[in-house]
Amino acid sequence: MYEYAIAWEWLTFAVRWLHVITAIAWIGSSFYFIALDLGLVRRPHLPPGAYGEEWQVHGGGFYHIQKYLVAPAAMPEHLTWFKWESYVTWLSGFALLCLVYYGGADLFLIDRNVLDVSTPVAILISLASLGLGWILYDLLCKSPLGKNTWGLMIVLYFILVAMAWGYTQVFTGRAAFLHLGAFTATIMSANVFFIIMPNQRVVVADLIAGRIPDPKYGVIAKQRSTHNNYLTLPVIFFMLSNHYPLAFATAFNWIIAALVFLMGVTIRHWFNTTHARKGKPTWTWLVTALLFIIIMWLSTVPKVLTGESAGLAPSAQRFASNDHFPAVRDLVSTRCSMCHAAEPVWEGLRAAPKDVIFESESQIALHAREIYLQAGRSHAMPPGNVTGMTKEERALITAWFETAAEGS
Repeated sequence: MYEYAIAWEWLTFAVRWLHVITAIAWIGSSFYFIALDLGLVRRPHLPPGAYGEEWQVHGGGFYHIQKYLVAPAAMPEHLTWFKWESYVTWLSGFALLCLVYYGGADLFLIDRNVLDVSTPVAILISLASLGLGWILYDLLCKSPLGKNTWGLMIVLYFILVAMAWGYTQVFTGRAAFLHLGAFTATIMSANVFFIIMPNQRVVVADLIAGRIPDPKYGVIAKQRSTHNNYLTLPVIFFMLSNHYPLAFATAFNWIIAALVFLMGVTIRHWFNTTHARKGKPTWTWLVTALLFIIIMWLSTVPKVLTGESAGLAPSAQRFASNDHFPAVRDLVSTRCSMCHAAEPVWEGLRAAPKDVIFESESQIALHAREIYLQAGRSHAMPPGNVTGMTKEERALITAWFETAAEGS
């Protein structure tokens, strides 16, 4: 059982690493092509059908790039597609959602003080929200509203804000932010899978058949690509937020999420305007800084951190009833409580790291696996061993977890 916990931890690490690698590839190519597209220059010597060109220098050489707004006159001999970066990023992210939040639902997904539901129900709500989110977004884009760029963006923004509020009424703060990122990322990846790639395949098929491609397919794909461009930075914020309880574990976390989406727009507006050679709107950085200051202020408002659960799940009860538990409880209270408390006394900490609190027996039992991995089988906690945890104390934690696990 305890070796299974270690294997599970390494599996989540491997999937997380894969997720980060593919996300870097996807975001990098997406940002590059948006910048390239905005920087294109129309010149008289361009071949028929070419929309613009750009010269770039990188890696010791020069690149001469031309874009055909619809398609060239004939199918190129070699065509590079950009799709797997998006697909694998979403698949690895969903796998991580399953491993961490579905596999550890009692700890990471469900807060019974927020909504007392069973694990299957919580998982079903999670899956349904991701799927229904894409359907609603896609229908809006295909509706008459989809032809009004600003009107569509405003409606989509309020939908995202509503989802931010909704998730905080169902899941833990940490899971709410993660789901908001997954909700947005699902829309982005589905845009690639269901819209952008099929439209490009239609154009390619027309070229092969000798037909003139319809420009509408490129226009639709460009709209979805632009949406992805503005949604990327908020998604990154939400994916990183699980390390920062001041973002997800405060009373106004859903308002913080709403402001994060606005910061994503202001930052990307600066880059997009600059790449389009339309000036440098430095005001966007001032607005971004002000939004971030508001977020910091909101996080200092009296926090609503995760408290006692409605009752210990059987998986946690065995750790609380183990013979070693009283000694472990006293040990954790001595070595860990200065940081892992609702109001940490360690200088510089305003909230418990990752919102993990050890102020009661139930909280310690619920986090048995994390205590075992972080302070028993490894020396990750306390950081730098600032509280002087001994080898014997780490051995006690290891014995507690392993004997309790073996007895299950």
